[in-house]
Amino acid sequence: MDINSPRRDYHKYSWEKGERVRGIALCAGLTGILAFFFYRSLLAAVPLSAAGVYAFGQMGRKKAEQAREELSAQFRECILAVATSLQAGYSAENAFLECRQDMGMLYGENALICRELGFIARGLGINIPLEELLEDVAARSCSEDIALFVQIFALAKRSGGNMAEIIRNSADRIGRRIELRQEVKSLLGGRQMELGIMKGMPFGILLYISLGSQGYFDALYHNLAGAAVMTGCLGAYLAACLMGEYILRSIVAGS
Repeated sequence: MDINSPRRDYHKYSWEKGERVRGIALCAGLTGILAFFFYRSLLAAVPLSAAGVYAFGQMGRKKAEQAREELSAQFRECILAVATSLQAGYSAENAFLECRQDMGMLYGENALICRELGFIARGLGINIPLEELLEDVAARSCSEDIALFVQIFALAKRSGGNMAEIIRNSADRIGRRIELRQEVKSLLGGRQMELGIMKGMPFGILLYISLGSQGYFDALYHNLAGAAVMTGCLGAYLAACLMGEYILRSIVAGS
């Protein structure tokens, strides 16, 4: 792992090589589907490309959320290992340095936590205080769990409390929050599947009728009145999709 690579900003998703191309192709396909079913015109794909751009942004947002959740879960295991090292007599700085090897064995050298521990090791090597390095991770991670731990860690280090016990308690608290979010997501898994089916159902109905009764929808295409009707239908469809996503996202965010 190259610890000299740029620090990752978890507020937005960092697309891997080739992944961006696949995402763009998928969103372009979505734009083509909308243009075909609602307008039967390639020219309609030009204004509808805005929907594709929005879908690409949403895809990146979801992947960024997944990366933040992954980092939070790995960070919990990291600080548990740090607490064990502190109990064995290590200083906080050395405990984080030793932790990287354990995280590499547990998650692999390319794991997010290994990258962050690499940055911490590099910072400690040039005499940057551990608290500042952890604050940087918390700021970039956009994770309430990590930010809460950093605040507790800095306070405990200044007050000289039982560092190992405080860190272990923080890890337990982070673990409970992560488990709660996972339980909520599991409970919403069926609803997310239902939402996905509902999103695809209008296209299935249109395709079924078009194949079974050819020419049935001809009056809705290639004329102003039909285009106005289909535009209204498209607006209602997109609004329903956005509302469904917003409701599910709000439930998860409130957990």
